[in-house]
Amino acid sequence: MEPVHVAFLLFPNVTQLDLTGPAQVLSRLGNAKIDLVAKTRDHVPTDAQFDLLPTATFAEVTHADILCVPGGFGTVAAMEDAETLDWVRRIGTDATWVTSVCTGSVVLAAAGLLTGYKATSHWASRHQLAWFGAEPVAERTVFDRNRVTGGGVTAGIDFALALTAAIRGEDHAKFVQLSIEYDPAPPFDSGTPDKADAATLARYKAMVAANAPDREARVKAIADTLGL
Repeated sequence: MEPVHVAFLLFPNVTQLDLTGPAQVLSRLGNAKIDLVAKTRDHVPTDAQFDLLPTATFAEVTHADILCVPGGFGTVAAMEDAETLDWVRRIGTDATWVTSVCTGSVVLAAAGLLTGYKATSHWASRHQLAWFGAEPVAERTVFDRNRVTGGGVTAGIDFALALTAAIRGEDHAKFVQLSIEYDPAPPFDSGTPDKADAATLARYKAMVAANAPDREARVKAIADTLGL
């Protein structure tokens, strides 16, 4: 079984499940090494009020078989940081698989890695992909050549199982699915904007407006500056 090195970008205010969900799945690829890569080895705060500890720095990881960029409110600052975007660009240029979960796809797009590719993202940010030359697709997991993008947060597990199947075969992916007992049966049917009621959707939009009131404008400004 060929070794696989998976490098996850880690940045402040990351949505931890975007990272830890697929990391759990991909760690079971067999002969896999998982790195959480940040600018330094200092603890990195997540949006879940606990920190994650990087296993490597940008300087220490110069190649990976799989690059995975998670999402979260911290993606905007990550895109505004030249060192972070440069590392994503360098690793993605020669990675076998260039992947993301949630708004991590917008980071890939800002790095120029999704230009001319179909991709998905969290439903509230999917339209932003077009600003960087990508083609937004409203699907939970999107494959376009060696680019694989997952939708919002929990889609990271689906994405990782699909990628596992592409790398190790469907039988192994089914084995991983069973081993983590991935058999979702949510108690509510409110996981997409077309299924959620109006009050729930309004509450979500109010939360975003309160926590990231300038996010849309900042992402558009990044796109305009990069000219993608």
